[in-house]
Formats: sequence, C-alpha cells, structure tokens
Amino acid sequence: MNFANPFWLLLLPLAALPLWSRAGRSLPHSSLEALPLDRASMAVDLALRAAAALAIVATLIGLAAPYRPEYTVERVGQGAEIVLVLDRSGSMDQGFPGARAPIAKPGAKLTPEMIDAYIKQGQAVRKESKGAAARRMLAEFTAKRPEDRFAMQVFSTLPIPVLDFTQKAEAIQAAIAAGNIGRGLAETDIGLALQSALALFEGRPYTGSRIIMLVSDGGDRLDTDAQAKIANLARKQRVALYWIYIRSAGSPGLTAEASDSPEAADSVPEYALNRYFKQIGTPYHAYEAENSDALQTAIDDVNRLENLPITYLDSVPRLELARVFLGAALAAVLLLLGAQALELRRWA
Repeated sequence: MNFANPFWLLLLPLAALPLWSRAGRSLPHSSLEALPLDRASMAVDLALRAAAALAIVATLIGLAAPYRPEYTVERVGQGAEIVLVLDRSGSMDQGFPGARAPIAKPGAKLTPEMIDAYIKQGQAVRKESKGAAARRMLAEFTAKRPEDRFAMQVFSTLPIPVLDFTQKAEAIQAAIAAGNIGRGLAETDIGLALQSALALFEGRPYTGSRIIMLVSDGGDRLDTDAQAKIANLARKQRVALYWIYIRSAGSPGLTAEASDSPEAADSVPEYALNRYFKQIGTPYHAYEAENSDALQTAIDDVNRLENLPITYLDSVPRLELARVFLGAALAAVLLLLGAQALELRRWA
C-alpha cells in the first residue's frame, strides 16, 4: 500500500491522546475506593478510548490517500491478438446496394418486424452505410471475445492509430465508435495501413494467435517495395491476414472470371491485391460481403476459426483505499456520538 499524501502520517502519534487522557465525569461519593470494581464500566471506557484512537488513525490514513499500485498478472485464455484495420474512405459512407433501414431512436434495436412496420406506414427510411454496418458488427464481434487483446487503426490516405493493444471492453467499444466521426476522404493506401498495423506487433512476445482484420470496400496497387515490406513483416511477426471485402454495386469482386484476359485481370486492383495476399507466406482468408448479412457471416467465421489458447499480461488498475479508512473513521465517530447520547449526566 502506498500513500499519495504521506505527510499526514506524521500526525499519527495524536491517536495516543484518548488512551492517556483521564478526563471524564464521575459520580460523587464519599470514598471512591469503597466502590466495588466495575469491570463492565472499565471495558466500556476502554472500548470508547479505542474507538476515539481508531477515528484519529483512520482519518489521518484516509487524508494520506492510500492506494494499491497498479500491477500486472499473467493470464491464460482462449483468443488472439487482433488488429482491426478499418477503411475510412468516402466510399465507406455509402450504403449497401438496395439495403435500407428505418430511422429509429438512438440506441433502438431494429427487428425485421419493425422494418416491415415502418415501410407499411410509409415512414422515412435510410440506407445504412457500409462503414456503419462494419463498425456495428465489429463492436458485436469484439464484445463476444473478452479474452482477446484488440488494437485498432483506421486508414485513408494515411493510417491513423486509434487504439493500442488492450483487453478493456470500454476502450475497445469507444475506439470502434470513434470511427464514425466526420466524413471519409477520397483516397486510400492499404499498403501503408498494413505496414503500420504489422508494426504494432514489433517487440511484443509471441503468446498466441496474431491476426490483422482488414475491412475495406476496395483494393489497391502495391509497389514492389511495399509488397516486400508487408510480406517480410507478416512472416517475421507470424500474423494471419483476414480481408473482409465489402463489395459495392458494380464491384468486380476478388477473383477474375475465367473469360477475363490476363491484361484485364491485372488492371483490377482487387484481383491484384487478392493474389498478392495469397503469396505472402502467412495464413490468409478473404471474404466478399455484398450486404450486412454477408458481412456478419464473415465476422462469425473469423470468430469461429481464431479461438486458440493465448497467454497475456493483464494490467490490474490502481485501487484507491481512502474511502475504506474514512468509512472506518465515520463508524468510530458514530459509535462515540451514540455513547455520548446514552451517557448518564445526573444521578437519579
């Protein structure tokens, strides 16, 4: 136990005053020595003196602000270290083709019956954006995996770190919700985003599965230098890559048709990026999500596949103890006040 204001402890000798003091009231008697020995009264007197001393000690310790320092403990669970890499480009602000959801009160959970009722009543409907659907399902995904440690980055032209590795549910949910602020930019650089995400594992002990979950609605062309860096980091850090590709209207998908010429296939960024990911030498899984249901299926698949044992260090936060001692002081003072109220002030 440590103290934030230890100078108050210098006054602890004052607690001896109630034990030394002989002040008090006594009933008049011709000879106090002739009175019989009253052990009950002696016990009550000693208890009240001890309560007064306890009140002083507990108050001084409470004022010294005691606390238990933060410490770390090693835990073993089922899970992984997961970096969420979420596309924050302007295209993610668009809705799924034909996907509409009714406007409801904030925090309200919509059911299919509610949606049908809204449509029948002719009330306003809106499209749920791809980014909003992704964040909503990522929030549910992280909530179902309390043993995992999550980090998060969003990216557009440049990667933006949002959260370092943590297991704190409140921080994870806040980081996911923060991605909804503002509008996305026009450009994306997946290469820089992946390099930044892989760098988060640098210097960390390998204690279990490592995953990068890339959520994006488009591909990118990586130059030779970026390809070499990503492949080297992925193999060095032993990171599995999951690409949840949110397919937009008119999107070519991730795999070229058999009828497509090699030149046409090479001109599509999604095709090229998917082929590259298959060759980096680490586990890779790709999912094409054309709507929110398909996106949910992809996330459920990741949740099912990555559930291996993991060892991690968990930080136990600092615990303030002042309330405990101040509460003890209050209890002692209330006992003294109660005894004073019952004190016999006049011999009847």
